[in-house]
Amino acid sequence: MAKKAVAGFRDKTSTTGRSHTKVIKMVKSEKTGAYCFKEEMVLNDQVQDFFKK
Repeated sequence: MAKKAVAGFRDKTSTTGRSHTKVIKMVKSEKTGAYCFKEEMVLNDQVQDFFKK
């Protein structure tokens, strides 16, 4: 039976209730050439900076 994961990253001072976003970026390995996924929890203001790296 599958379980549902619930994240508790809510900030009480934020107007929207959510101050973090889970971002997933696909990165190609230098050694093997295979693709892997890099996942992080970042602040909403820093999402564009994550993808520019």
